[in-house]
Amino acid sequence: MARPKVLISDKMDPNAARIFEARGCDVDVITGETPEQLMARIGEYDGLAIRSSTKVTADILEAATNLKVIGRAGIGVDNVDIPAASAKGVVVMNTPFGNSITTAEHAIAMIMALARQIPAANARTQNGEWPKNDFMGVEVTGKTLGLIGAGNIGAIVASRALGLKMKVVAYDPFLTEERAVELGVEKVDLEALIERADFITLHTPLTDETRNILNRERLERTKKGVRIVNCARGGLIDEAALKDLLDNGHIAGAALDVFAKEPAKESPLFGTPNFICTPHLGASTTEAQVNVALQVAEQMADYLVNGGVTNALNMPSLSAEEAPKLKPYMALAEKLGSLVGQLAHGNLTRIGIEVEGAAAQLNIKPITGAVLAGLMKRYSQSVNMVNAPFLAKERGLDVREIRREREGDYQTLVRIKVDTDAGERSVAGTLFGKTQPRLVDIFGIGIEADLTGDMLYVVNEDAPGFIGSIGSLLGKSGINIGTFHLGRREAGGEAVLLLSVDQPISQDVMKQICETPGVKTVKALSF
Repeated sequence: MARPKVLISDKMDPNAARIFEARGCDVDVITGETPEQLMARIGEYDGLAIRSSTKVTADILEAATNLKVIGRAGIGVDNVDIPAASAKGVVVMNTPFGNSITTAEHAIAMIMALARQIPAANARTQNGEWPKNDFMGVEVTGKTLGLIGAGNIGAIVASRALGLKMKVVAYDPFLTEERAVELGVEKVDLEALIERADFITLHTPLTDETRNILNRERLERTKKGVRIVNCARGGLIDEAALKDLLDNGHIAGAALDVFAKEPAKESPLFGTPNFICTPHLGASTTEAQVNVALQVAEQMADYLVNGGVTNALNMPSLSAEEAPKLKPYMALAEKLGSLVGQLAHGNLTRIGIEVEGAAAQLNIKPITGAVLAGLMKRYSQSVNMVNAPFLAKERGLDVREIRREREGDYQTLVRIKVDTDAGERSVAGTLFGKTQPRLVDIFGIGIEADLTGDMLYVVNEDAPGFIGSIGSLLGKSGINIGTFHLGRREAGGEAVLLLSVDQPISQDVMKQICETPGVKTVKALSF
């Protein structure tokens, strides 16, 4: 089996390439190419490792015919067209924790610089002045720091601020009371934070909900003399309002590492008294650059070689340890999804994915992704676990997940139920020997069958001689039967025949089977 091939298209620590090689990948380091050059080259690679310089556009993704994963060494993925990557079935990963300490320390440095007006004092002193009486700073000890966003970076900032003997209040919709106690912060709503904080620092992603979270109205309601720091994302603060309130003295100082538009070659804030800025340096330390490069190489290699998914932005995480356990379940789930997709007639409106027994102890998200990948093949042959959920969403399919920890007739079971125009349909399967996928129920009829290769599905009236007539018909047509599986609701009632064949069945033979007495439904299947 050929080794996966990875392209590193931006400058990063050379140890990243060594990690790829050591973990079973071939790697090329080719940086500084134009979009046209990258587009011409990308088709031969399974993985693309980038920083912020490479722009992975829809056109580049269209040319990336073999690409399976994009790894961003860093947290921001503004340079990747994630919807286009998802539609192509390409996993997009980042490294959200590799530069957390560095970014948090930069925020603390900004707080201290604002408190003592260090940049302005430095500039004037080096200009030959001795402006000792012009700079009256404030202590941070005993002051209240308002933390907007208490995730990984925000938590580190809180820890450092507490070490400086500050009081920390935090606003974060996902912060629990228990986590707040653990961090040593007071959980408050945004309005209370704005009114109480002496310093405000932001550590939240830029979303529709957080854009201009510090708008003009909120900035005007802050405590007079507040100092504001943003080392997170540009666009969280109304920069024009910030300028006005710095000019009139309501805000005592502001420090930005990020701007709404970058590179920020010009800004109305430039030159404003008590304003400090840096050119997006939050992650710029030697340690952070090494960390994110090594982390992205490890994550991508795990995915390409072992199937582990870490820090993905467009599919569920699946650790390298989980992957071997889940692999047979995912194979079963994809086969069941494919079976439903091939047999269910009419428009699908809802799908329920039930796991029972041992399967209920596992991470259900990859199982769901595998079911949808199998199901969505009725719409697209290029579907996989990454783009299947997006295809399902586009078609308005309501997806439900259900765990049942009790054991039934089988030690582990995966059941798929779909609502169609013709009513509910369900299939179920288990693992034999913990690794072999096996169908055990189809539309309420018990049947044990492997789902593999070309198969024939027949629903018929249970009657003597029927099996012989089907066997004879296939034999006369030169079609060899591999396996033969039977099930029925009751003697003389509806029965199911599922058999594997060594070659696809022609339309002429399908027509003859349809005309066989007792046949209700016939369908050629492929797995």
